[in-house]
Amino acid sequence: MFTGIVESLGTVTAVTGSEASSRLTIEAPGLTDLVHGESIAVQGVCLTIADHAGSTWTADVMRVTLETTALGDLRAGDRVNLERATPAGGRLGGHIMQGHVDGVATLVERDSQPEWTDLTFEIPADLARYVVRKGSIALGGVSLTVAEIDGTRVTVSLIPTTLAETTFGTIAVGDRANVEVDVVAKYVEKLVAAHA
Repeated sequence: MFTGIVESLGTVTAVTGSEASSRLTIEAPGLTDLVHGESIAVQGVCLTIADHAGSTWTADVMRVTLETTALGDLRAGDRVNLERATPAGGRLGGHIMQGHVDGVATLVERDSQPEWTDLTFEIPADLARYVVRKGSIALGGVSLTVAEIDGTRVTVSLIPTTLAETTFGTIAVGDRANVEVDVVAKYVEKLVAAHA
């Protein structure tokens, strides 16, 4: 389980592979105690550490993940949001996340003010029913509060700390971000449908 509180900003140092899979190599300053087989969320996608040395590690990404998330967009030099799995008894600072991406959103508007920045994303239509104003949504692996929702457009308001400590500080209109909607909403929908 993850909570959407970014632990480190990493840098992709290499992307290698074939059509069937890809291998990401990431330099993660401050994450020097990584363990082989450990789960780590990269831009909100749960990956497994295959190899590591110091603060550099690699993960294998299968084709289905490349096709259904924004990880296929990554190139050497790109910055990524990183979060290790939450330990039992750990602090739940954001909201419950699985690292199982539901879709990909596109940034359609960026409104930067001196004390905050509003980002508006176009999300897949089939996910909009799980999003509510003042509810939680994960974008790019970051737990965020929905400021506004208008159809398939979701706006989040970010403080300077979030902009400085995540990839949202440099995201531009047209960039894509992984979306994970609130899993509780999906469970509620299934339970209600079963009793309808």
